[in-house]
Amino acid sequence: MTPKTCFLIGAPMDAGKTRQGCLMGPDAYRVAGIEAAIADLGHNAVDLGNIVPDDAEAPATLPDHLHAPAEVIGWTAALARSAEETLPRGLPVFLGGDHALALGSVLGAARYAAAQDRPLFVLWLDAHSDYHTPASTASGNLHGTPLGYVTGREGFHGFPEVTHPVPHENICLLGLRSVDAPERDMLQKTAIRYHDMRRIDETGIASPLAAFLADVKAANGMLHVSLDVDFLDPSFAPAVGTTVPGGATIREAHLVMEMICDSGLMTSLDLVELNPFLDERGRTAQVMVDLAASALGRRVFDRTTRAFS
Repeated sequence: MTPKTCFLIGAPMDAGKTRQGCLMGPDAYRVAGIEAAIADLGHNAVDLGNIVPDDAEAPATLPDHLHAPAEVIGWTAALARSAEETLPRGLPVFLGGDHALALGSVLGAARYAAAQDRPLFVLWLDAHSDYHTPASTASGNLHGTPLGYVTGREGFHGFPEVTHPVPHENICLLGLRSVDAPERDMLQKTAIRYHDMRRIDETGIASPLAAFLADVKAANGMLHVSLDVDFLDPSFAPAVGTTVPGGATIREAHLVMEMICDSGLMTSLDLVELNPFLDERGRTAQVMVDLAASALGRRVFDRTTRAFS
């Protein structure tokens, strides 16, 4: 594939939920060798270090039960700006941090895509749909709201304005297996493409992904890929605070990333919800680095077998 400049952007964000630990994620990816893995594929890997959130305040009109809304607002502004600044020069890889970072990474990607007069498409690899609003989330954890926000749902008072909402039909969710009833009801009223694990078990993971990628290509779209650790089955990737059994296998996950690579469509990438405090000798961090490498040109058969015992 054509060599790229990949900007590694650390986002030690731990404000999107109450369980702490994701702030250590960016450094865990670095220790697991993400920069070298990308460079070994012939790309120019540039580590921009960790960004910090903007100063922000949460307006009184936000629900009282939200966890750390001011901090999440500050992260959203900073991450969106980082996406807009790096996309003209290469492919930003956001090293999370919890999934609330996608409020900013997708917002910035959507702004840049609009400036290029191109549509933005989002591939959401996750056990959860993350389509809540501040009012609808029962937990108050804003890592469950990014897709609600970037599609222009109401209630995100004080957050940066979403001037270019991502059309629902431009979003594909793969790997769902934990969606609460109110969120499911909302999703079923939209044009979002969603594929839970039962459907993947029945039809395979390649077919729905190929159809989605074909539409991205036909529209000359930009593609933002958001990979949550809990997309994977926790037997392979235990370092996440939202473990849900029955997730994607290692082989299914690599197939997804290899198909993304083959398409040549990915323009930005999130690696989120890695909580090293819950990991087993760096196992999950290494898996995520290997998946990122697959999206950037490495094939499974090129990987060195690693022992974790």
